[in-house]
Amino acid sequence: MSLDHVGHAEIAKFAQNKVNLPKEKSDEYKRQAKRLRDKLEDYLKDHPNFSLKKMLLSGSIAKGTALKSINDIDVACYISGSDAPTDVGELLEYLAERLRSAFPNFSPDQIQPQTYCVTVSFKGSGLDVDVVPILNGSEPDWYGDLVSQEDGSFLKTSIPRHLEFCRKRKAQQEKHFAQVVRLAKFWVRRMKSTHQGFRFKSFMVEMIMSKLLDEGLDFSDYPEALQGFFTYILKTELRERIWFDDYYAQSAIGSFDEPVQIIDPVNPENNVSKLYTDQQIDMILDAASDASDAIDWALTATTKLDTINCWQKVFGPSFSV
Repeated sequence: MSLDHVGHAEIAKFAQNKVNLPKEKSDEYKRQAKRLRDKLEDYLKDHPNFSLKKMLLSGSIAKGTALKSINDIDVACYISGSDAPTDVGELLEYLAERLRSAFPNFSPDQIQPQTYCVTVSFKGSGLDVDVVPILNGSEPDWYGDLVSQEDGSFLKTSIPRHLEFCRKRKAQQEKHFAQVVRLAKFWVRRMKSTHQGFRFKSFMVEMIMSKLLDEGLDFSDYPEALQGFFTYILKTELRERIWFDDYYAQSAIGSFDEPVQIIDPVNPENNVSKLYTDQQIDMILDAASDASDAIDWALTATTKLDTINCWQKVFGPSFSV
């Protein structure tokens, strides 16, 4: 049987070589973000009324789900003060100006507003840090209004709670949960590169995986865990509401009429999948069906070459054992 050719161990080896961000790179990126945070904290000691109050590492680096292909990191920057604009464009200019004040050793071209964030570029490493503003971050648990990088709207969120939510799931199946998330994200990245218009944001992948984990899916066998992910998508057609009770009761969930409802685990009023159209959902279902079929074929193929060909339909030509 093909498990003699490609099984859990071979998928794990592929992930280590082709999918995962190496630990030394992850540590380097975290150090870069820490240097920014430390510089801001030093500045705040002499400027206690400065409107930038805190920086927190966020995104896939903070969660431990980053892919090898990552070339920037996300940092949330909390802003307070009545003079902070609420227009996104003006807010980003406001943030850029204050970052330049806090980090005078950076040249102006190293701190540039983008569409929904301000990019800080490190000349030595070539690494970009995307600084995303969060307004009114004075509430408990660092809740505040985040500028969404999807459409520029303001979303109430708590970065520490998002990271705590992820850490809790990772602790339940140490190493394996984060690894299967990365494998699924790698599949998504390939679909985006080969299917024009394909959309499936990483946060939605993480929430589906978290639901499957909470329902008892064993992530320690990577082929089976991936098949569980694709089977769930096909079985529900993404029409089953996903929500979590870590920080709120079901009764707190808002009223939504979008076809896909994946509710933010720290904000019951935010459907993180609200912008997905029926056509985009159909593309996800078609891609998941192809991947699921390929895994089924891989698990019954009789030769190593046939098995590898099947897995290449999931992960692309870079897959090898």
